[in-house]
Amino acid sequence: MIDETLIASLGVGDDEAIALLGEVFGSKAGAEDSMDDILVDQAADLRSGKLIKGRVIGFAGDDVVVDVGLKSEGLIPKEEFPNLNELRVGDEIDVLLESLEGEGGLIQLSKRKADRQIAWQRIVDTAREGDEIEGTVMRKIKGGLLVDIGVPVFMPASQVDIRRPHELGDFIGRKIRAEILKIDTERRNIVISRRKLIERERETAKKRLMENISEGDIVTGTVKNIADFGAFVDLGGIDGLLHITDMSWGRINHPSELLKIDDKVEVKVLNIDREKEKIALGLKQTESSPWEEIEAKYPVGARVKGTVVNIMSYGAFVRLEDGIEGLVHISEMSWTRRVNHPSEMVSQGDEVDVVVLEIDKNKHEISLGMKQTEVNPWELVTEKYPPGTLVSGTVRNLANYGAFVEIEPGIDGLLHISDMSWTKKVTHPNELYKKGDEVQCVVLEVDQDKQRISLGVKQLTEDPWVEAIPSAYQPGMVVRGKVTKITNFGVFVELEDDLEGLLHISELADHKVENPQDVVSQDEEIDVKILRVDTVDRKIGLSLKRAQWGDASGVDDSSGGSDSGYSGGSGRGGKPSRGGMDDHGAMGTDKIQF
Repeated sequence: MIDETLIASLGVGDDEAIALLGEVFGSKAGAEDSMDDILVDQAADLRSGKLIKGRVIGFAGDDVVVDVGLKSEGLIPKEEFPNLNELRVGDEIDVLLESLEGEGGLIQLSKRKADRQIAWQRIVDTAREGDEIEGTVMRKIKGGLLVDIGVPVFMPASQVDIRRPHELGDFIGRKIRAEILKIDTERRNIVISRRKLIERERETAKKRLMENISEGDIVTGTVKNIADFGAFVDLGGIDGLLHITDMSWGRINHPSELLKIDDKVEVKVLNIDREKEKIALGLKQTESSPWEEIEAKYPVGARVKGTVVNIMSYGAFVRLEDGIEGLVHISEMSWTRRVNHPSEMVSQGDEVDVVVLEIDKNKHEISLGMKQTEVNPWELVTEKYPPGTLVSGTVRNLANYGAFVEIEPGIDGLLHISDMSWTKKVTHPNELYKKGDEVQCVVLEVDQDKQRISLGVKQLTEDPWVEAIPSAYQPGMVVRGKVTKITNFGVFVELEDDLEGLLHISELADHKVENPQDVVSQDEEIDVKILRVDTVDRKIGLSLKRAQWGDASGVDDSSGGSDSGYSGGSGRGGKPSRGGMDDHGAMGTDKIQF
């Protein structure tokens, strides 16, 4: 009795269903003996997982009804048939028996698994490790990609390409060629490598390329990778480096401004290292260099306009045209202004006037100047400040050797310590001045070439060593002074403000003195005798022992008469003293002012 449920599932009339099923079981109208024999034979040895033959006997909804010679049929989802449109009733197909007892009493079959098992066996029988195969990437899985080559095989992420792709998902749906790395028949597992195939092909192409390529060749390649310093271009078997400096005659900050991955580019071969198999490429060299006619286009001394494109601590780069940039050094920005950083003068994007100062065509360098577009104020300094001119200025800076005085914006003069006082020994300018002080000076000298002005303060008054000091302090006079400094060779005695004399150790006492401090002390007021006045070296020699006990050395002690401006009063030892001394040897206060 034919199962009514099965007839209903076939979706046909009873007579037609009986006819169809009769073809299978031989109960109706002559089934083919060969197929019947196959079904009878395989029915005797059926087990789960076995690959068997079946016959399409109909279509039921989303399934295909297949008879394999058993008491019940199997239903296989239509989606397991890649060529469903070509499938017809009566077609013989290979199926995999998954279970003899499926739902509804039907056996469970699989067309897809049967195809894979057949494909697996075909691959095992025909393919070997190292063979080239072709397949379609199915999906991304953990650690790599699943590729359909008739059966699903695994391609590790590290074997997808020479450089690991940023996104494996970009390969899904793509047909690829690869090499079989490993076949594991026990686990039914195959591992493939696209990378190894590419490397093998590239090695062959590389050898061919290295044999034929020469420096100076123009070649076409594909951008494969971009880094901060440049781009790698695949020339077909080997990658060449296109450095960022060889991409454009103009300024670029990053290679990505000009190129992107997979771009086709025409480049020039600059250098070949056949031993290391390295090739240097140039993109800008495929065009003529704007530096070829640079000297004619921008002659030295020419005034041109440009745009500030970059600012560094030492200067600003100015673009004159695409591919042509010059440097305005910080020292060439202003004649008078003290520029600490170029950003004080210009900003990026500013349009500026510059003068061409120097060109190095070989190094592709141009020196530019901004201050040369203005009149050099130092050209007027000689006329404006001739020697002898009185000027007022502000102390801008102090150095060990003097003070810099700004006499007008950007124009400084040097007031040397030797020109600060006629009589005071100045060891550092900060003894007399500090930053910001207003001072009056006289111009001593102007050096226009070196842009220097020498100033003096002491020159505002007459040199006391010419007349005042020699006339006021004559050999033989006894005067009073204060000990200001004691050294191992003698004592310095201040005779009046900013005027000192030297009391040598041999002139301290009649006996030999080992330590001057045994005779005098710091800040002590003592009477000393003038031995000599040297107007050339500006020194006064003194003696203590001769002032106390008289002088038998032949020094003229009679020079202190009334016509020399000294009173007739006598000091210690009965010697004439300047300014008049009282009976206790105290000196008067009428000192000469300088």
